[in-house]
Amino acid sequence: MTGTRKPRVVVVTGASAGVGRATAREFADRGDHVALLARGQHGLEAAAEDVRGAGGRALVVPVDVADHEAVEAAANRVEEELGPIDVWVNNAFSTVFAPFTQITPDEFRRVTEVTYLGFVNGTRAALARMLPRGHGAIVQVGSALAYRGIPLQSAYCGAKHAIQGFTESLRCELMHDGMDVHITMVQLPAVNTPQFDWARTRMPEKAQPVPPIYQPEIAARAIVHAADHPRRREYWVGSSTVGTLLGDKFIPGLLDRYLARTGYRSQQSGQPEAPNRPANLWKPLDNGQGRDYGAHGRFDPKAKGRSPQMWLSQHHKTLVTGAAAFLVGAAVTLRSLRSR
Repeated sequence: MTGTRKPRVVVVTGASAGVGRATAREFADRGDHVALLARGQHGLEAAAEDVRGAGGRALVVPVDVADHEAVEAAANRVEEELGPIDVWVNNAFSTVFAPFTQITPDEFRRVTEVTYLGFVNGTRAALARMLPRGHGAIVQVGSALAYRGIPLQSAYCGAKHAIQGFTESLRCELMHDGMDVHITMVQLPAVNTPQFDWARTRMPEKAQPVPPIYQPEIAARAIVHAADHPRRREYWVGSSTVGTLLGDKFIPGLLDRYLARTGYRSQQSGQPEAPNRPANLWKPLDNGQGRDYGAHGRFDPKAKGRSPQMWLSQHHKTLVTGAAAFLVGAAVTLRSLRSR
């Protein structure tokens, strides 16, 4: 922690691995108190050690975010043990890699309950505590797939689209009420996380994120920045996210055809998938295995550790101001030269 900054109380869902794990560490590096919410006890304990090692205070709260009563109880425990919640990061999700016709109704419902309703439940619990105090920030961890659906991930894409619509509606309500409680969304690119080894899949080859792939620390830094600056409606991380969102806006039909041709191949690694391998859709894998999956997946050699686009996104006001000042200065200089 730098200077005399007061530690904040931060809740991170899906904190046992992947982006949530990296985000918890990033908040801890600043000295914040971090409540770690997820299902997997083993991963949560390891995440807590990360937080303490980085200088933060950790609280482990095992919870299934699809259960709204459990989320409410978790929020109560956080405030009892750490204090009033300043930041709530909704990040937990589940998915199934398969064509829609091969996803059962129960599987589709489960992905929706965790990935969409989990965000709704977390947001409700956060607002119940932030609104009476008149301050707080909620960060929704989204994806380029919140705008652009891709093949083999219909349940996940549907849930991310739902989160986008829900967040936009709620943001307008918060603005209407004039409270100093803000909600923002961080749209992520493909990230090197363990989900590709624990998600349910019916593909013949091991799943992989669609390249380019970014390290989870890039996502974590963007999420922490969004928590610091929640008045901005959303942040785009990675040039691929920008390209996908702009492509969907201006050439959606062309993008349909492109993804129909490339979407299956780009999400498979070329390595055969073990039939009937365990998945974490219904229960966490780390509890039974005693395994800590960590923040990174198996794509370290391919993953990018930097994102110039993210820096540009975070400093867009400075850049716009600088560009405007440059243009004004150039215009004044040109006028002066012409008057000589």
